Amino acid sequence: MIVIKAQLAALIFSLFITITSSTAVNFQIAKDGCDDHCGEVEIPFPFGIEEGCYLNSGGFKIDCVNSVPYWFPVTTNLAITNISLEGHFRTMFFVEETCYNESGRVKGNLVTTFDLGAPTFTLNSSSNMFVVIGCDDEGTFSGNDDKGVQAFQNGCMTFCRTLGDVTEDNCNGIGCCQSQIPSGQTKLEIKLSSTYDHSRVLKQNPCGHAFVIEKESFKFSSANLTNLRGVTELPMVVDWVVGTINCATAKKNLISYACKGSNTVCYEPPGDVGYRCACTPGFEGNPYLSDCTDIDECADENVHKCVQESICNNSYGNYTCDCKDGYEGDGKIECKLIEKGGGASDTSKYYKIVSGASVGAVFILVVGVLFYSEKRRRNLQQAREKFFRENGGVQLQNQLSSNKSGHSPKIFSIDELKRASNNFDVSRIIGEGGFGTVYKGYLADNSVIAIKKSKAIDRNQIDSFINEVLVLSRINHRNVVKLLGCCLETETPLLVYEFVDNETLSEHIHDIKKSSVLTFQMRLKIAAESAGVLSYLHSAASPPIIHRDVKSANILLDKNYTAKVADFGISRINLSDQTQISTMVQGTIGYLDPEYMQTSQLTEKSDVYSFGVLLIELFTGKRVLSFDRPEEERCLASYFLSKLKNDTLGDILDGSISNEGTKELLDEIATLAKQCVNIIGEQRPTMKEVAMELEGMRLTKYMDFNLGKNVEEVEPFLLEGPSDSYIFDVNSITNASSSNEGMSDLFHAKNVGGR
Repeated sequence: MIVIKAQLAALIFSLFITITSSTAVNFQIAKDGCDDHCGEVEIPFPFGIEEGCYLNSGGFKIDCVNSVPYWFPVTTNLAITNISLEGHFRTMFFVEETCYNESGRVKGNLVTTFDLGAPTFTLNSSSNMFVVIGCDDEGTFSGNDDKGVQAFQNGCMTFCRTLGDVTEDNCNGIGCCQSQIPSGQTKLEIKLSSTYDHSRVLKQNPCGHAFVIEKESFKFSSANLTNLRGVTELPMVVDWVVGTINCATAKKNLISYACKGSNTVCYEPPGDVGYRCACTPGFEGNPYLSDCTDIDECADENVHKCVQESICNNSYGNYTCDCKDGYEGDGKIECKLIEKGGGASDTSKYYKIVSGASVGAVFILVVGVLFYSEKRRRNLQQAREKFFRENGGVQLQNQLSSNKSGHSPKIFSIDELKRASNNFDVSRIIGEGGFGTVYKGYLADNSVIAIKKSKAIDRNQIDSFINEVLVLSRINHRNVVKLLGCCLETETPLLVYEFVDNETLSEHIHDIKKSSVLTFQMRLKIAAESAGVLSYLHSAASPPIIHRDVKSANILLDKNYTAKVADFGISRINLSDQTQISTMVQGTIGYLDPEYMQTSQLTEKSDVYSFGVLLIELFTGKRVLSFDRPEEERCLASYFLSKLKNDTLGDILDGSISNEGTKELLDEIATLAKQCVNIIGEQRPTMKEVAMELEGMRLTKYMDFNLGKNVEEVEPFLLEGPSDSYIFDVNSITNASSSNEGMSDLFHAKNVGGR
């Protein structure tokens, strides 16, 4: 638990010392003549304090300073609170703190690097999490691959107008947010910044904090917004292995092989490098140091499983439970008293009884199996019905039945989806993230589907699920990922979509090889198609829909590079046709409308801003938010505006397309993007206007490449627009195809709604 101010570190440190001292072992843990403790903390080999007492390679040296053990990786020293021979140790990890006053930032680094120094030491991804606490803070963490190239970047953002907005034990973005750490990380770069320098909450919350912490040691409280000042360390878990080779390779060199004693076994934990040693079952000891010795299970009744009427007999590596004299049966399950009888007649009666009992037992067994099977079937059916109700099935059915305009998604059974995904086999996983996992599946008619399965049970996620079904049931558009149905019979509901086979737009933009395939013309087509969807949602859908999370990761591409807008989990249906909707701020950092963040008033212009950022990202090829760039270039939208103002836009355009488009056309796109990311929402264009502008540019671009061609060659392209929302006047195009003059006037579009 996080407690008040600097008492936290001392409290947790003493807690771990107590745990460590209470779990003392009964075997030698360190080499002969070597200290096996530093203060109250045990130091087992391969770790050690003095020279010759630790494994020479791999960074297992511990410094004992004032009875506190410290481990020294590359960038800092870490206080150790517990070392486990199972391949983990607990340590105290630094807290990144940034504070502000009326003049701006006064304390804290924007970037801090933490390096464990060797691939044999990694952050435990299941026990730790990344946390940001504050009312106006953005925290990110990134890691590199073995070549030093950034392999991932993740993070989250916090927001609250007053401390009253914060709820206890709820780290959901209001005052506190958290992110999962990928496995196998040896180095993290942690960055903490503020959008408005805490100016709106300065008196109540002048500082933001970011840190990695052991999950079991953290429970968020609103007091953390003020009581973390001065706290410098919090507990986290580090995994360790021996060497960087597997067991088979390690055994070939008996001199360096760490599992030298008898009754030891070598095993490889999940990951790419190293191995660990363990005692075989029934033995105990330090497997890195000497032979593992037999455990006398009979010496402790809490260890052996013998029943009261049996006797525990220890054996080498195991034990047996023998029923006492006068008893019979399995000493680990039940020992029954043997009834005494007499004479041959008793024996005859005994066999008759046994024979009759056997027949009766078989009958009872058959009846029991049938009864159990039926009961199990009923329990399973009841569980499915219970999940159906809890997952909002009744509400969803009522909503879908009242939907006259949209298509009706199919309600799949869990058995159908298990067959389609080979029981959700890991080989069928095609996507994974904070929301959950997406599986590829094949229905009985051989159609290919994508199954979205949530990771955790969360009422907010279930509301999001119902919302996504309701939104998508109202949409029938060629550039929207089609919802085929859902399944409500499981603990967490499932969504079934059409399968889109060419990954996300984000992956194509930011992958060097894939981005080179995206020509200027293709990017313009994708932008126009995406804008057409948003225009349809805002203007043609009834009731209107605000997507709320427009970004390149939510646009899929099929094999023809046709855009498919996806992920409507946090979208809002504007049932009352309001111009503004008061709601908790949700979305993705970098794409979020600043006006929406400040006021919590969601409008259709919020989607326009996000699309403007997407448009900039699409034509520059740069990430929307990157702390690897200088501070003035960190936010792509503001960086773009500054380059546009200085007339140096060409410096940031994607190299693969900068020579394809004419300067006039690039200027038009830049001007449109600038209008979309206007800080004042009312001054932004509508998505309908944006879509029409992009279609006009797309048409102009196409005609530039096709001047002089017959209309028969031009017409198929024109009819392949981003949606059925627009009709083109081909005759006007034909009459003017011999000239570029007045090309913007050739675009005659009529809004006729989506299909």
